[in-house]
Amino acid sequence: MSINHSSATAPATPDEPMAIVDEISSWLAVPGDEVDRSLAGERERVVAAVTALNTAAAGSPGPAADRARYAQQLLLSRIYRTVMQIADHPTAEGSVVLHEVTRLLENATMKAEDAHLTPGLIEEAPEEPKLFVSWLKGLIREHRAFKHPYYTEFINRVARREDLRTYVIQESVVDGRFDDLLALMQVGTSGAGKMEIANNYWDEMGNGDPEAVHTHLFNKIYEVFDVRDEDLEAAMTTADLHSGNIAVLLCRYRHLYPEAVGFLGTAEWLAPDRFRNVVRAWERLGLPEVGITYHRLHITVDSQHAAGWFRNVVAPSARSPHMQRGIVRGALWRVNSSARHLDERLELALSDGRRTPETVG
Repeated sequence: MSINHSSATAPATPDEPMAIVDEISSWLAVPGDEVDRSLAGERERVVAAVTALNTAAAGSPGPAADRARYAQQLLLSRIYRTVMQIADHPTAEGSVVLHEVTRLLENATMKAEDAHLTPGLIEEAPEEPKLFVSWLKGLIREHRAFKHPYYTEFINRVARREDLRTYVIQESVVDGRFDDLLALMQVGTSGAGKMEIANNYWDEMGNGDPEAVHTHLFNKIYEVFDVRDEDLEAAMTTADLHSGNIAVLLCRYRHLYPEAVGFLGTAEWLAPDRFRNVVRAWERLGLPEVGITYHRLHITVDSQHAAGWFRNVVAPSARSPHMQRGIVRGALWRVNSSARHLDERLELALSDGRRTPETVG
């Protein structure tokens, strides 16, 4: 496969954010060394184009910034597929230039997410580990993402078959690879924390039963809705892509381990209540039972894992200001990004003219 070289001599403009996305995407199935050789002398142009894309994505709200944010998160998502899947062809995973591009996108994504943090909130965390865990749970419980109307009202009472199909596609960026996220984040851990993550991972593996592996069960939902690989990326919004990207970002780097602890722990704590609403919708619509096994299972399993996570991963980790700050940051990233994501989902669900906000309020 050949590399697509942009004919542009200047960075991509905010009005043409997909130009650099298409160019870099063309590298991803090319061996990393070949990518670097081919781009000799063009690194500065590529870096400038990605920097321009990030600048546009961070711009004032509007169509141009929206297009840039989508392009930014789409590109990062495509790059992450090269490190989260075993390919049957060469990939650019080892490319030095691709690594630099990835870090530019990741740093911009982290900066944007940090901008949603309430100033001074992280510093309010108590130092004593038990008090810290209690404070953190209270923080999450009081957040509007905890009982979001997208789940409690729309999914529970209003959602139709096509809504659940869209929901499953959008959730695939996290639920469809939760086992791999756990595998990534446990590297370098020890003691009770490592055992809790391992326990969680073994549950994801169906406790040794291939038919009970959670990703296998999740894929059964795809069969109910006839979701194919080619349907996935096309259905993703910026918020969908972002949700999956920050999960991978936090789990793949050791220096972000504290953030991963907060992020995944919060995700597991939120899941049971959310999934109860999905099960109610499934039953209300009379959909095939085989497709709801994943969600039924996680109502119980995630409740147990959330408790174990806070006891065996969060509390032992929360013994230094550095770890505490990271855990709170990761937890807030999860609830803040989830709230924005669910706001968007609800708005899109209500925009088809067949429902009004009063329907779910």
